[in-house]
Amino acid sequence: MPHQDAVRDHLVTLLRKSEAHAGFENSVKDVPKEKRGVRPVGSPHSLWELLEHIRIAQLDILEFSQSAGFPTLKWPDAYWPKTPEPPTESAWRDSIQSVVTDRAAFIALIRDPKRDLFIPLPWGDGQTLMREALLLADHTAYHTGEIVLTRRLLDLWP
Repeated sequence: MPHQDAVRDHLVTLLRKSEAHAGFENSVKDVPKEKRGVRPVGSPHSLWELLEHIRIAQLDILEFSQSAGFPTLKWPDAYWPKTPEPPTESAWRDSIQSVVTDRAAFIALIRDPKRDLFIPLPWGDGQTLMREALLLADHTAYHTGEIVLTRRLLDLWP
């Protein structure tokens, strides 16, 4: 369906590019490790908490969009890390890589011509792949904005 091809292209651009804002990759680039777990005064979350929340929520949306066998996470606790700082030296880098990898997997779902963007997923309650793509883009953009704001509060934004 030609109209779905155009919509697929627009969704991929929405998820991959940073046309109207800083973009995920730019927001997490070059953050000093000693600042990743700091909660600025008046802010409820550290950069690590925001990064991990993006990763966890994106994976949840991806798994839900793939099949009925997705694990159900307990809201809100399972969607946030347990501590404000990364648990290991490599956790920050690994989390960023997971966001990029899982986003690519979601884009593959969008690009799959066998998947209709507008037909409700059989295991949901009315959700479509289109809705999940928009949810993913909206959620990531919202929390990417929070990362930028948190970096500004920490005097880490150019």
